[in-house]
Amino acid sequence: MSTSWWGPELLPSKGAFGAGEEVALELRGLPASVSVTLWCEGSAVAQALAEDGWVHFAGLPDGRYGAEASDASGVLARTAFAIGAHEMRYGFVVDYRPGRDVAEVVDFVRRLHLTDIQFYDWAYRHADLNGGGELYADALGQPVSLDTVRALVDGLASAGARSLGYAAVYGVGDAELEVWADQVLRQADGQPWGLGDFLTIVDPSDATWLEHFTAELREATSRLGFAGYHLDQYGYPKRARRSDGTMVDLAEAFAAMIETVRAGLPEARLVFNQVNDFPTWRTGGSPQDAVYVEVWPPHTTLADLGRLTTASRRHGKPVVISAYLKPYEADDQDAADAAARLTMATVFSHGGSHLLVGEADRVLTDPYYVRNHQIRPETGAMLRRWYDFLVEHGDYLTDPGLVEVTGAYADAYNGDLEVAFDDVEVGWNPEPGTVWRRITRRGDDLIVHLINLVGQDDTEWDAPKKPAAEVSGGVLRVRPASAAGCRVLVADPDGAGRLVELPVRAVDGLLEADLPSLHSWQLIVVKENNAN
Repeated sequence: MSTSWWGPELLPSKGAFGAGEEVALELRGLPASVSVTLWCEGSAVAQALAEDGWVHFAGLPDGRYGAEASDASGVLARTAFAIGAHEMRYGFVVDYRPGRDVAEVVDFVRRLHLTDIQFYDWAYRHADLNGGGELYADALGQPVSLDTVRALVDGLASAGARSLGYAAVYGVGDAELEVWADQVLRQADGQPWGLGDFLTIVDPSDATWLEHFTAELREATSRLGFAGYHLDQYGYPKRARRSDGTMVDLAEAFAAMIETVRAGLPEARLVFNQVNDFPTWRTGGSPQDAVYVEVWPPHTTLADLGRLTTASRRHGKPVVISAYLKPYEADDQDAADAAARLTMATVFSHGGSHLLVGEADRVLTDPYYVRNHQIRPETGAMLRRWYDFLVEHGDYLTDPGLVEVTGAYADAYNGDLEVAFDDVEVGWNPEPGTVWRRITRRGDDLIVHLINLVGQDDTEWDAPKKPAAEVSGGVLRVRPASAAGCRVLVADPDGAGRLVELPVRAVDGLLEADLPSLHSWQLIVVKENNAN
């Protein structure tokens, strides 16, 4: 499918900008006379006129910005960008056919502000990454041209995105198995652990295996220019005996593996897959660059996603939640979009990002990334708004200093900050038919998240959902800390996108603000010190 349906747009030259870097925004399909205004935390901070289809901003302080292109008729397009932020927004590629045009993939990275791209199944074989020459079929028969891989790596680097090669840390195919027979991990009945009928699992901490594995990664870096590696496992076994009788604790083995790979590739960006939270408690603090969790049952609800994301944040690194959305395989794409909104709202509001998007117009529905789903224009427009929102408001979402304070501020006993609707229950936990309310704190700012579950029958994240039932009549009440009062700002990824200040009135010692209608998710910022 051509991606021309993205329509008129404002497109950053990079998925993210380094500290102090000049920002360039490309105008596509927009009038030549438009001006571009930058917004930061609800205030307009800069403006420039387009010239030759581009607009440039130099000397901006590090931070997060929204950008709006407008003329006399109003706002025509908007985007967002971050400068100098330590973050990870993860995407994927799977298509390495000879002669592939990589331009649409690069545009997608720019459009959704992706910082890292996983090169899924680029290698010749799981235990022989580099043995296929320049043109081969991967272990499951997909064509791979290393010229295409290099073109993708170079193109993504030009857009400020890091290319991470996929590498299974303990998977061995039949052709290589004889070499690693002593390191095979076995079940209690003596049968080897494996994946399907084509991979056998070996001890990932074995010194001989790690010497081989690390050398393979170094060779791939030299040949292809990968910035780092996505180190994968399958979530099992937890403990197992090797062929030579040695018992292996996989939590310890994975930690040793990460440390060895880090020592062998000190400059590489490393991301390890803590499948279903195993063993995040042991490996989350290891020398990897993000905490990545692939989610499976029994983590089936929005509450589970929130808990996993919050727990992963304790290691002080960017958090990525990998939650594949099967609803996109069904005919009702509105129901799939509604599920995606609630999943993203949950993960983003708890301080993580979501591995969902990739290629030039795809979303993940399956752990075998080749089985992905091509999105429709409406889904693409929604994803662009939501990823803009994540970038522009990241300080209120992913800042390591954010703390959960709902239980200390909300409800009658506390009486410090609350939201109420006339006919809708506001709840502490995500329950069908309610508005799920959470409060976090960052410095002097209080952040309220409202996630709309009104009209839903359940809170399963990997299930179709009804489009959001608009909820109106919300009122926020806050007890001010000083006579100076406070400011209240609200943002909605399906609304204006940026923070908009609300009028505040004094009522019985509290300050009140009427909230705009709630769609799927609102972010409300209460600035207690009344500062800009």
